[in-house]
Amino acid sequence: MANKQPVLSNAIIITIVVAVVTATGGFWYYQRTAHAAPSVVVLTPEAKAYVHSLKISDSDMKAHESYAGVIGVVEITGKIKNDGDRPVSLVEIYCNFYDGYRQLVLRQRVPIVKNGLKPGEEKPFRMAFDTIPESWNQAMPGLVIAQMQFAN
Repeated sequence: MANKQPVLSNAIIITIVVAVVTATGGFWYYQRTAHAAPSVVVLTPEAKAYVHSLKISDSDMKAHESYAGVIGVVEITGKIKNDGDRPVSLVEIYCNFYDGYRQLVLRQRVPIVKNGLKPGEEKPFRMAFDTIPESWNQAMPGLVIAQMQFAN
């Protein structure tokens, strides 16, 4: 009696090849984009001198749980006020999330003013995050002004 080896169908072989090619391509793409240096605009000396005129206040954080009972979206709200004498067209901040050992686990740059902020004006802002690592310490992240542009 001859040994019968199971024969893989063409559909199974094609599925395996597609899965391997897809996984390899995904890994390659992740490696290229994870290590690519993001284009980051640095605060100009003029903007650094003006940063003290922008006041962030009334910061609050709310976590919205998913149906499975895990945190799905974290929302941070607050207000920003321009206490200076120059109109600002754009303000972006870094939200720095830390773990229990105060090690940075996520730094995300978010615009909080996109349509201008006149001298003396105060505007509310809202930021939503849904990709915070589980190692996050659940505390309010550090909010640091990353970019500011003056209005013309």
